[in-house]
Amino acid sequence: MTTEGSFIQPAIPRFDGHYDHWSMLMENFLRSKEFWGLVEPGYIEPASDSAIDRTVLDTILKKDTTKDIWDAMKKKFEGNARVKRSHLQALRREFETLEMRIGEGVT
Repeated sequence: MTTEGSFIQPAIPRFDGHYDHWSMLMENFLRSKEFWGLVEPGYIEPASDSAIDRTVLDTILKKDTTKDIWDAMKKKFEGNARVKRSHLQALRREFETLEMRIGEGVT
């Protein structure tokens, strides 16, 4: 029994050998999840091996939860953003004070 305001998640249709029936159910299921746009034209897998670089994978491989993965990546890479931002600010200052010296030409 369901309570008011809750619903039952539809199950993925199981293929039982009757293709016509299954394909109709599966298409309806995929349309309801807004995935049909991937099926109809086809989907070409990107050429890269993984969405996660091997060095990052080594960092998160033995983590049990998504929170643990998130925290491990934050700990390893968060400082990089600060260093990049600092470097960018230094480059910006250098660019702002850039001027042509006597004797320098455009070419």
